Amino acid sequence: MKIALVAPPFIAVPPKKYGGTELFIAELAEGLQQQGADVVLYANGESTASVEVRSIYEEEEWPIEGNIEASLKGISHSAWAVRDASKTADVIHLNSAPGLSFSHFVDQPFVYTVHHAYEQALAEYYEKLLEVQYVTISDFQQQKLRLPHMKTIHHGVKPSLCQLHETKRPYLCFLGRVAPPKGTHLAIEIAKRSGIPLKIAGEIQPVYQQYWETQVKPQVDGKFIEYVGELGRDEKNELLGNSMALLFPIQWDEPFGLVMIEAMACGTPVLAMPGGSVAEVVKEGVSGYVRSSTGELAKCARDLKIPAKDIRRYMEENFSVDRMVKDYLQLYSQLVSGKAQSSGEQESMVA
Repeated sequence: MKIALVAPPFIAVPPKKYGGTELFIAELAEGLQQQGADVVLYANGESTASVEVRSIYEEEEWPIEGNIEASLKGISHSAWAVRDASKTADVIHLNSAPGLSFSHFVDQPFVYTVHHAYEQALAEYYEKLLEVQYVTISDFQQQKLRLPHMKTIHHGVKPSLCQLHETKRPYLCFLGRVAPPKGTHLAIEIAKRSGIPLKIAGEIQPVYQQYWETQVKPQVDGKFIEYVGELGRDEKNELLGNSMALLFPIQWDEPFGLVMIEAMACGTPVLAMPGGSVAEVVKEGVSGYVRSSTGELAKCARDLKIPAKDIRRYMEENFSVDRMVKDYLQLYSQLVSGKAQSSGEQESMVA
């Protein structure tokens, strides 16, 4: 089976630093190929995934100005990728919205993984493209979507890429965009109320510069509250693995939250606020705790007793790349078989 995986052209696959969608695509591409699929990845020229990579844009461009789904660069990349993939691919799997419109002109089955939180304009756009197989990354995402072909496949990570740390150091961590929806300011409050130092890692996008300058930076003293910048994979694993807990005090409906399972893979519990997919990912008392207030999460941080091995085992049983890849392969096979059956029925009717 030949699978065309189309990534957005803005960040390398896998990402050098930040890039949840790009990390997912890299893991899926390599996992599919290891299972015997013939994978072609359409991404930018800085991508280093261990599959065939095709590109028309050689360099990364991140962050970009304006709406990512309205980017002319993204539209051009998607159009080129779909046209090229339509020559040989059995399934075309997209990961950004612009390319879906080209499904009108192509016979192959289209799979589209919905990586974003609910947006009415995009939901209305999807409702005009009902032949596409939509994959949500949490059951929560499906609540407001009205689409006939939807299936949830949770993300997965490779346990081998995340080192288990059974002995923790005396700090909490926050890893993600420094932004109000991610609750960076609340992570600081949790740390202060718990009396446990905090390390903050992640990018500061221009759109959130004022938030950084007014609500986060004034509280960073380099000792109790420390900002360590953007991190690569090895640095990220060290931060997560040595931490007593990952703080995930989100203030929006998180579609999945890949960093949660990355922390679990390192044997680190997640202390989260409710919203979006959190209840599907964090199992109470097994991989972390979900509470509605900073005070409650601070108490959880002080009272942590979950063994790192148990957290890692939970992640391996529920959020491994192997499970994710098998789910996608099964879906691809069903779509290809359905297309072949449909074509056979049409030929019989003509005869």
